[in-house]
Amino acid sequence: MEQQGLDLMDQALGFHSNKAQQQPWPLCGRFVLVEDCVDTSGAFVLHHILKRSFTSHPSSAVIFLAFANPINHYDRVLRKLGCNLASQRDTGRFFFLDMLMLQCPVEGEPNHDGLAAVFEKIERVINELSPENKKFVTVIVDDISCLELAANGSSNDVLDFLHYCYTLTSENGYALVALNHQDIYSDGERPAFKLEIEYLADILVKVDPLATGLAKDVHGQVMVLNKETQKQHGISSIKVNNFHFKIKENNTEYFYAGTRT
Repeated sequence: MEQQGLDLMDQALGFHSNKAQQQPWPLCGRFVLVEDCVDTSGAFVLHHILKRSFTSHPSSAVIFLAFANPINHYDRVLRKLGCNLASQRDTGRFFFLDMLMLQCPVEGEPNHDGLAAVFEKIERVINELSPENKKFVTVIVDDISCLELAANGSSNDVLDFLHYCYTLTSENGYALVALNHQDIYSDGERPAFKLEIEYLADILVKVDPLATGLAKDVHGQVMVLNKETQKQHGISSIKVNNFHFKIKENNTEYFYAGTRT
């Protein structure tokens, strides 16, 4: 049952499709946007993708931009999932960019230079990778809302930064993964910002609490919208997957509605 549950998230992300079987990392050239809310965190999806990125290919590399938590937090979580980040870092496959202390030049003013420096760090890490590691790169942003705080609240600067990252990853066949909290802002600019990044996303993962309220064996629900394009026919389609999840000490179980009480 647990293996079947794990397959639900993998299948929704396209890890078991025919296209995935033709390339080492099925998220190559794609942008995965995870949206959660205050009541239900979607961080477990980032952990899932982070672990899978290391098992996808022996030469894969991950650049992790941490705006929300320090390295020891992720090291502890991934150890419980059976992944040693320290080991991956020592072998040149994991690069942790600590953005917790990113300085904002002047309060209330856009932080153009700060975000430009962050993007330059990403490019520098990629340029220093071995030719083999450059083929399978995943860039992860752990919290877009914290990124916006670092940009002094400038949604436009954050959008520019994400556009740069999106262009870099899509043109080079890399993967881009980011998490955003969809319900913590109420200003007028936020809906447009949210729609813009959702439009960019190739895969949208929405994590919400149960519509029926709290349950002992169900922690929330997931909807995955996977935009797929058949280039030879020029046809675009969206595959939608809905399932529930339960976060446990050493893993997360995924299962269809009605199979748990």
